[in-house]
Amino acid sequence: MSALPYVLVLYYSRNGATEALALEIAQGIDEIDGIESRVRTVPAVSPNCQATEPDIPDQGAVYCNTEDLAQCSGLAVGSPTRFGNMAAAMKYFWDGTSDLWLSGALINKPAGVFTSSASLHGGQESTLLTMMVPLLHHGMVLAGIPFSEQTLTNTQSGGTPYGASHHAHSSEELTEHERQLCRAQGRRLAQLALKLSAQP
Repeated sequence: MSALPYVLVLYYSRNGATEALALEIAQGIDEIDGIESRVRTVPAVSPNCQATEPDIPDQGAVYCNTEDLAQCSGLAVGSPTRFGNMAAAMKYFWDGTSDLWLSGALINKPAGVFTSSASLHGGQESTLLTMMVPLLHHGMVLAGIPFSEQTLTNTQSGGTPYGASHHAHSSEELTEHERQLCRAQGRRLAQLALKLSAQP
């Protein structure tokens, strides 16, 4: 296991679009010296109380545990849009973090959010804003994408000042602008994590 500090990229993805965003954000993080990304996911939830997920997913990132979250130097949280809100699986995960809230483990660490939706105006910004709420309760320092990133002005698909996003209209493929904004968000979180962790 590496001794470098890490930014946790935590996501839930149903069809692969949010996972693609997560991997681009992780790439941006890994462009910054002295810190690395750690990509994790959360299990799906089911209305059937008998349904269970395997301890290790068949594919993709492994499931996040409390230690992954507690020990991170920064955090990026992603979920597909579900009626203008995060998916139930991600909400369920955050509902189980009261022990970290009680210990203050995430206070003063930088955090950002990202999302994907099937329609361009399908609730991306409200999803990003609602994902920020538990992070604020944990005392995290929220960081979006500033308009100094020229791509934010140029994009004709996903991308918001609240965080990276993807418009999965007819393809799961990210546009070049969406990729650039993901990487920019990852770099910013990594730089902030290094700066904030260096504070006395």
